[in-house]
Amino acid sequence: MPHALLARRRAILLAAGAILARPALAQPPFPDRPIRVIVPWTPGGATDIQMRSICDQASRRLGQPVIVENKPGASGTLGVQFLAREGRPDGYTLGQVPNGTFRMPAMTDRPQWDPTRDFTWIIRLVGYMGGVVVRPDSPWHSMQELVAYARAHPGRLSYGTPGANTTDIQMTRLARLAGIDWVAVPFRGAAPNLQALLGGQIHFSAETSAWADMALEGRVRPIGVWMSERAARFPNVPTFREAGFDVLGESTYGIAGPRGMDPGVVRILHDAFKEALYDPAHLATIARFDMPVRYLNTEDYATAAMMQNEEEKRTVQELGLRAS
Repeated sequence: MPHALLARRRAILLAAGAILARPALAQPPFPDRPIRVIVPWTPGGATDIQMRSICDQASRRLGQPVIVENKPGASGTLGVQFLAREGRPDGYTLGQVPNGTFRMPAMTDRPQWDPTRDFTWIIRLVGYMGGVVVRPDSPWHSMQELVAYARAHPGRLSYGTPGANTTDIQMTRLARLAGIDWVAVPFRGAAPNLQALLGGQIHFSAETSAWADMALEGRVRPIGVWMSERAARFPNVPTFREAGFDVLGESTYGIAGPRGMDPGVVRILHDAFKEALYDPAHLATIARFDMPVRYLNTEDYATAAMMQNEEEKRTVQELGLRAS
């Protein structure tokens, strides 16, 4: 082989070896830029306030801003729609996961996401306290009085919910048990729901604990909660079951991301949000709304999500729900 050709081949091999020997470029530590968390409700409601509090605390642990982005509408599912269809699994776009995440796909023949495979479950956080509130000048002081009036005036009463197929699930169950007919009016979150109540556009609100401060101020009057026990700050307000109606509406939520997230990134996010969950400032925030801590780690949350998916399928079938 000619000397020139050998020299050229030796130079190529040496260059290739140098490239192979060169250390791989280090990946920047996660996170190295702001993280956004989609909250699919209007600002000012219990979920929005709770999520802003925990995201503020998580940002202190992560060293980057954790920014809440409100995307109300579609019964609280615009966030998970985005995660499933457009979200990148890099850990920088997350979302609060409401019950509609599981319920909505069961209500349509062409679901836009699959709860069993389209998400990375990161951490479960808290549960809701909720119930029925009326205006202070309302003639109803108990669930029994409200139900009795509804029986005597079928179709006359309207009530607000924070979105279609949210708290109206509890009220539909109650209506079937009590043999009554009333009209659900869905709003795009708790704030417009309660504003409509104060404005006299609806007769009562079936709402999560966004009404708690208003109740303490005397601006609304709670007459029943759909919890397993009475709320700590409202010990005189009976549960639905105590009022004679076997309806339970406790629910929980957490944070998820798009499917396919790196386990190491998930672990960092889980640990930061877990610390934030138990931070005294965040605990004080959820105490304002009587929201209990319902923590689950990543693995247990994924298991619970699969179980909830099956439960919501049964609820949809039982109540004959369909997406509008």
